[in-house]
Amino acid sequence: MKSVIQAAAVVFLVTLGNVSFADAGEPGWSPVIVARGEYRQQIRSLPIQQRPYRPLHFYGNTVRRMHYRGTPAPLLREVATPVIVQRSRFDTW
Repeated sequence: MKSVIQAAAVVFLVTLGNVSFADAGEPGWSPVIVARGEYRQQIRSLPIQQRPYRPLHFYGNTVRRMHYRGTPAPLLREVATPVIVQRSRFDTW
């Protein structure tokens, strides 16, 4: 049993070590779920690949992941770690 846990831990760490980090041109996260007013206009003026990632925006986030990473699935570090919101160029807070 102990060797199974150790093997699983090794596989987990190797997987995390091989995860490619996002391209520098990839947009960050925006905490705004429903954009309104000027912020909404700014977002809509961009192609979908350049818009910021937003919580609950599954289609747009998937399109951006396919564009920047070549896979629609989120990375393990995005799912298993706490969300750290990065400021985007449209943030007004």
